[in-house]
Amino acid sequence: MILFPAIDLKDGQCVRLYQGDMDQATVFGDDPAAQARAFQDEGAAWLHVVDLNGAVSGHPVNEAAVTGILDVLDIPVQLGGGIRDRQTIDFWLERGVRRVILGTVAVRDPDLVRQACKDHPGRIAVGIDARDGLVAVEGWTEVSEITALDLARKFEDSGVAAIIYTDISRDGAMQGPNTEATVELAKTVSVPVIASGGVSSMADLEALKKAGDGLLEGVISGRALYDGRIDLAGAVRLLAA
Repeated sequence: MILFPAIDLKDGQCVRLYQGDMDQATVFGDDPAAQARAFQDEGAAWLHVVDLNGAVSGHPVNEAAVTGILDVLDIPVQLGGGIRDRQTIDFWLERGVRRVILGTVAVRDPDLVRQACKDHPGRIAVGIDARDGLVAVEGWTEVSEITALDLARKFEDSGVAAIIYTDISRDGAMQGPNTEATVELAKTVSVPVIASGGVSSMADLEALKKAGDGLLEGVISGRALYDGRIDLAGAVRLLAA
């Protein structure tokens, strides 16, 4: 399993939200590129980046910060937040993002996602952010009527590289991930699944590894790395073992 350190960008800063609430943001740094380089130096094999302002506005906002991150890294980056049309998908892939994450547009225009997967093999991921089992969109400000499982099944034969599954109620809450729902999703669909939301300790990582080994591609963690509750180098070793 791969550990994906997370950098969430709001107004050019590294932040973490509580349950996706933009008004409950904790700032952890004002130099995203330096933070990205630190994660790489500590052993990260991938980086997970989200443009939070972009997710709410529907178009990229933190372009300068993302570009700064790409300029200093050798490891691949996956990016989500406000990527909702073909022009933006192509823009970021051409700029050096290894994998773009499509969330709202996966609900609104699944055909666009399928075509992007066809044109960019292995470089499109679908972000499924669930609140009480239903998929949230528009930066988590709206809840759709489609279930996480039904949305995942829409893309089983599309060539999607991964599904990033987040339980919004756990995100930033430091209460542990929704291991049961995440593993159940991974068992049900053929697309690789990445766990996200609530990972707050090495014990959480051990539980995810035990329950999802061979099923999950990886796990995303943010706040716990900033707080020092998870040692990145140790976590990478644990998940790789």
